[in-house]
Amino acid sequence: QVQLVESGGGLVQAGGSLRLSCAASGRAFSSYIMGWFRQAPGTARAFVAAINWGDGNTAYSDSVKGRFTISRDNAKNTVYLQMNSLKPEDTAVYYCAARRIFTTAYDNWGQGTQVTVSS
Repeated sequence: QVQLVESGGGLVQAGGSLRLSCAASGRAFSSYIMGWFRQAPGTARAFVAAINWGDGNTAYSDSVKGRFTISRDNAKNTVYLQMNSLKPEDTAVYYCAARRIFTTAYDNWGQGTQVTVSS
């Protein structure tokens, strides 16, 4: 059974940085896509970034491209989201998710971690 546990959220001023972590367990993830999503109050959950655990290929939403970086540490079975130049509009609950390669639906989710960016 896949388990995903996020950490690293908090309160930061605009222009600051945070690094989120997603500790993954329950199986080998070399054939998985790991994603970060976020949900602000009153809005739908939105894609932020994803990484192919096997080959390291990445993808980003336009709103975070150039500011956020997704990466993974194979030894620690952990995925990271480095967030720089944070803006108040980045405030949201951030979720880690996983899906098998060649599927379209993320079917494993973490509990989320709150990120608040003050102006």
